[in-house]
Amino acid sequence: MDEPELSRRSPIRRLTGVRLVATGSYVPDRVVTNADLAALGFDADWILQRTGILERRYAPPEMATSDVATAAARRCIEAAGVKASDIDLVILGTFTADMPVPASACRVQDNLGICASAFDVQAACAGFMYSLITAAQYVAAGTSQLALVIGADCNSRAINPNDKKTYPLFGDGGGAVLLSRGTDEQGLLAYTLGSDGAGRELLCRPMGGSRIPPNAESMAKGDQYLFMNGRPVFKWAVRLLDETIHAVLDRAEMTLDDVDLFVLHQANRRIIDAAAEAMDIDPHKLAINVDRYGNTSAGSIPLALDEAHRAGVVGPGSCICMSGFGAGLAWGTAIWRW
Repeated sequence: MDEPELSRRSPIRRLTGVRLVATGSYVPDRVVTNADLAALGFDADWILQRTGILERRYAPPEMATSDVATAAARRCIEAAGVKASDIDLVILGTFTADMPVPASACRVQDNLGICASAFDVQAACAGFMYSLITAAQYVAAGTSQLALVIGADCNSRAINPNDKKTYPLFGDGGGAVLLSRGTDEQGLLAYTLGSDGAGRELLCRPMGGSRIPPNAESMAKGDQYLFMNGRPVFKWAVRLLDETIHAVLDRAEMTLDDVDLFVLHQANRRIIDAAAEAMDIDPHKLAINVDRYGNTSAGSIPLALDEAHRAGVVGPGSCICMSGFGAGLAWGTAIWRW
């Protein structure tokens, strides 16, 4: 499949009455620069020119995705000034779970001393948006009073060091938000979730599930690592951002000028720039940290959102456009009023 098409049947919906209470994020200490990768045979100039990435973070061997998620969640809880015992729902968006079973969210719940339901959402780089919208449904329905939503991935464990084009793109990190009941003016002014499974093989990690269980032959071929056909995914992502952002803005009866900040999945600086140019988005309204962290998958959006909040760029009353997209092919785009 060279040119994936968007599913035009994905509805645009509204879900208000949900408040974003606080944000938090975490990245490992180890910085891996393009120069570090060049010493391993990678082309540092190619990395910068084709992706806009200067460096990324890698977790140490003893650190797993749940540890990254826990650290981000702790900072979010501290920022909110609430007790962990007040949280009644934990949702973790990730595709690099600690292990296939149980859900890494259960380990996070235990690490934080939370007595609550906990589960993972696997939608790859769209994982945080899927998790955020799922948690908002719980809060709006009154079945959660304080929901912890996390996006985190340890991509360094899933990428092939022999893949010169894909390996430099990814880093490790995560972010978290807390949600509670809010006013009718807060929450999802418009959102869409979608998927196009016809493009599933363009971005996948073939081995480790029931279709290709772990085996020596597949491991010798590198099937345990993430595979990406970059060119069609790039074109799809740019088109996706253009179409879905305009769709949610129309549903919310808003324009680009009404948005305070665009927090788009930090997959590649060229994707973000191409989409922004196509839509004539003010570059000053783009949250950008892909240059420092690379693609952190489900951690991408909440990490950028937390940085923007801590910098005073957004806060209560702000209107934020968020869009996550990736393997599946899956996506989630929303207009959120803080």
